[in-house]
Amino acid sequence: MEDVAVVTGASSGIGEAIAQDLLDQGRTVVTLQRRPPRIKHPKILFHAVDLADAAAAEAVAKQVAATYPVRYLVNNAGANRPGSLEQATVEDMDHVYALNVRAAMILIQTLVPGMRAAGFGRIVSISSRAILGKTQRLAYAAGKAGLVGMTRVLCLELAGDGITINAVAPGPVATELFDNGHPIGSAKRQAVIDSIPVKWVGRPQDVARAVSFFLSPDAGYISGQLLFVCGGSSVSGSGGN
Repeated sequence: MEDVAVVTGASSGIGEAIAQDLLDQGRTVVTLQRRPPRIKHPKILFHAVDLADAAAAEAVAKQVAATYPVRYLVNNAGANRPGSLEQATVEDMDHVYALNVRAAMILIQTLVPGMRAAGFGRIVSISSRAILGKTQRLAYAAGKAGLVGMTRVLCLELAGDGITINAVAPGPVATELFDNGHPIGSAKRQAVIDSIPVKWVGRPQDVARAVSFFLSPDAGYISGQLLFVCGGSSVSGSGGN
């Protein structure tokens, strides 16, 4: 089996687009999440797991590491518990960190030995434009910012092993979740569009292409970086994902 890519949270949205892009490149893709992927392809392999459960995450990570020659990892699975300062709870923060940060750490720790042995690895974590500030996103922004800090630290620790690690921060993207909260044609959706410098909402494929760039064997001189895929909203200071 050729080098394998692991993508977490690939049952819909951005994760699904990333998995499809990798499949289109001819890679075998292992997806880790609670729900099976909607993609039907002979090279997509699904392991059901609640990555917010540390024991379950560790078990599936060890199984995957022992079964597949994983050289690519995309930490996409995440949780959002919207709420103001007064509404946020410790439980919200614990859950968001468990899925956004702790699961990523477990997967990286478990899969890096195989990458080191091969002298090659590519890791990308999905952050968010919300780390620059967005109301009602206390836990979410904290968790996504944690991924960026992890990326910078691990860049220094892994660079000598031929392993790069980077992060991608999407802005507003037309996933099913976004569309449900911002129906097409609604004033709420138009307000978001008006706040984005390019004046349109991104597509999951826009994020997937950025991820594929970082995963490329030719991107070996780029590590520890954060790329905003946001239509300019990281510059304008508008809302965002």
